[in-house]
Parts: sequence; C-alpha cells; structure tokens
Amino acid sequence: MEIQTTSISRRNLLRGAAATALLLPFGMSLASCAAPGGGGTAGPKGEVTADNPFGVAANTTVDAVIFNGGYGVDYVENAAKLMEKSKGLDGVTVKVSPSTKIATELQPRFVGGTPPDLIDNSGANSIGWNTIIDQLEDLTEVIDSENLDGEKIRDTLYGGVEAPGTFDGKFVALNYVMTVYGLWYSSSLFEENGWTVPTSWQDLKALGETAKAQGKFLFLWGKEAATYYQTMVVDSAVIQGGDDVRLPLENLEEGCWSNPVIQEILTIFHDLIASGYVKPGGSGTQFTEAQSQWSNKQEALLYPSGSWIENEMKSQTKDGFAMKGIAELPLDGSQTTPAGTMRAEAGEPFVVPSKAKNPAGGKELLRTMLSKESATAFAKEKLAPTIVKGTVPEDGFGSTALVSQSELLATAGENVFTIKSFNLYGMNSDQLPIWNSFLDGKMTVAEITQQLQDLTDKIREDDSVNKIEIK
Repeated sequence: MEIQTTSISRRNLLRGAAATALLLPFGMSLASCAAPGGGGTAGPKGEVTADNPFGVAANTTVDAVIFNGGYGVDYVENAAKLMEKSKGLDGVTVKVSPSTKIATELQPRFVGGTPPDLIDNSGANSIGWNTIIDQLEDLTEVIDSENLDGEKIRDTLYGGVEAPGTFDGKFVALNYVMTVYGLWYSSSLFEENGWTVPTSWQDLKALGETAKAQGKFLFLWGKEAATYYQTMVVDSAVIQGGDDVRLPLENLEEGCWSNPVIQEILTIFHDLIASGYVKPGGSGTQFTEAQSQWSNKQEALLYPSGSWIENEMKSQTKDGFAMKGIAELPLDGSQTTPAGTMRAEAGEPFVVPSKAKNPAGGKELLRTMLSKESATAFAKEKLAPTIVKGTVPEDGFGSTALVSQSELLATAGENVFTIKSFNLYGMNSDQLPIWNSFLDGKMTVAEITQQLQDLTDKIREDDSVNKIEIK
C-alpha cells in the first residue's frame, strides 16, 4: 500500500504542546542546516573523476536508511554491493538500514545535525516535505551525471520524473519507482465475458449494469484506501480539463472542488453508488481484504490503484487473472489534454541531507541505483518499472500488468502529470472519513464537495502551514 499522505507535516507537528516543543528546534535547524548543492557542507572530499563524479572520499562509509515497505530494502542493498565494487571508489563501504518509521527515527537526527547520507522518505510515517526542504541537497547534478554505462542519466529517464520531487523550484527528491495510476482489471475475465474496457466515465453505468447482472460489482473498497477513489476522481478531472482543474486544487484555492468537471464526475459516481454498482460495507473492511475480494474472488470488475497493486496482491490473486491496467478515465470524449495523458509519477523519494556526514556518497549510491543493471534487477524482482527507461522486456518478465504499464507510459510520453498537494500537506487522514462516508452512500455530491473544500480552506488559512506554490 503506497499511501504516503499521512506524513508528518508542519500542520501535524503543531498539534499539541509536545509537538510544538519539537518544532522549535527543528524549525531553527531549517536555517542553520540549509546548504547549496554540489556535495553539501559536511564530510571529507575525494578527487572528482569520471568514475567518481561527486568526489566520494576513499575509505568512507555511506549511511543509507531505507523505508522497508512493499518494495523492501534488498534493491538498495544490491546497488550498494555494486557500488562497493565500482572503479574509482577506494575502500568505500555502504551501510543500508531498514526502517518503517522514517519520521520518528530520523527527525531527531535532522535536529541534531547528524542525518543519514541517503534516505528513502516513504511510508505512512514519512517526514513532511514542507519541514525539511531547506535541509536537502539539490539533486540536479545526479541526473546530469553519467551512469555506470557512460550515458547521461537524464537521457535515460521517463518524462516528468523531476516534478514530484521539485518544491519551490528546487529538485530535492529523486523518486525511484515509476508509478502508473490507473484502473486495474482481469483481462481474462473481460475476455471470457466479451466485456469492453471503458474509455470514459460515460461507459461506467452500462458496465455496472453488466456486472450487477453477473452478481458482481463495478467497484469495491477498503477503509484505509477509500481515498484511492479521490485519486481516481481528481486524476480523471485533470485528464479531462488539464491545468484548469489541477492548479486550483494544488494551490488550495477557494472553490477548487466546485470545478464543473469534478462536479460532473462526482455526480456520475454518486449515481453508480446509488444504483448498487459499488459493493457496500467497505468502510468496515480492511483494505487488503477488499483488494482480495477483487483480485482473488473477482467480486468487482475494476479497482483504482497505483501500479504497486500487482506486487502487493501477488499472493492473493487468482490463477490466470491476467491483470492489466488502463489510464484513469476522462469524463467524456472532449478532454482538453492530449490523448494518452495520464497520472504517472515517480515514487519512493530518495533525499540527500546537506548536513549528512557523506552526502557525496549518498549521491553516488543514487547514481548506482540508476544504472541499467540495478534498474533492470528491480523491475524483474518487484514487477514495477523504475524511472529508467528500457529496463522492462516486451514480455514484462511474464507480468501482464507490467507490460500494460510500459505500454501506457510509452503512449503518454511527456503527457504525464502528478498531484502534490495531498501529500505535501498531510491531508489523507482527514480525507479518509469523508470518502468512506461518500462510498457508503451517506453523503450527497454537495456534502462531499463542502467537506473537502472546508478541509482545503482550513489548510490555506492556517498561518502555521508552510504553503508552497505548485506550478
């Protein structure tokens, strides 16, 4: 489960006296620890060469703390072994430490001026971006360097990979895993029944009727993942209306949830729920159990998720399921964005703190992870593409879902977008009960619009929240 929107933001840190006490020294450290890019201000310096572009000093150790989630930490451990054998690095060793509580364990190290050299800032307990941006290295030089094969890294990456990790014009987080957001389905089930994959929201009512006639549902959900449907609604609206929809939401504008495209999609969705096409009771169902009802019991036809879904449910997926994905759906055939536009963004954000002991080593480990060898190994083991192109074969290592991801990315090209605001301001925990209630059929379109707008307005008007303009 790749929900990362419950991260500790400045808004959450300000809740309560204890949190306020924590914020004061942490806030002070923002100014004291800020440093420009180019290797940071700490750590020994080595000779800069073609094989050692960041000048990692000989006989030093790289300290990496990696979120131990759905992808584990072995892919970083494997890259570390490759790095230790690299030409040009004399006696350099890498220590990889797993963590499931990044903020809890690492915020004290930021405050104390001893952060690790490389951090995978992921998971429900990730550190809120608006609290550490000024303490992170600009990673532009990493993607402008050459990989282990002598190619400029930037030229080997998918389009749009910098956007999720760029704040106020500073590229501070290199997101490693390419996540495709879409609707996932059993292609074998659709083929057996002669069902047509939907191409817009206008197709969903008829498909819902078909599902109901077969004793199945169109959608289902679990309580912790109710906001997957917010993602589906928002992304669909952006595909339909472009930046006219995206930017007001991203920048917390007054009335942003009343956009006509969002309202039309919510109205269709409400009708689908009222018609019985969404399985009831999801607000009382654990999310992996709900997903198993889809992937193993095939009780629903479609499930909205990021492309981590295959790896997450691989032990609970029916034999012969033949999972595939399609891009989230536009409202109708008159979308203003180019055909193939989709939400596809890099996830698993890696950062290099400026006050780390060996920031050059952290950047070198990232460079190694971006090699074709490391990226291909990740795709094969995790059934998910990294941001490095050309690492997934035509057969997707036997994964139909991975093949469809590659096809969607190829079709979209540069026409991809990301949504930052919900992660940036830690909104997921407040949005979950709203969406659970809507999916339960207990809320009208007007009511969900008002509650989502009230939450947005509260954050916008809170002077303690560090607002960041998103473009």
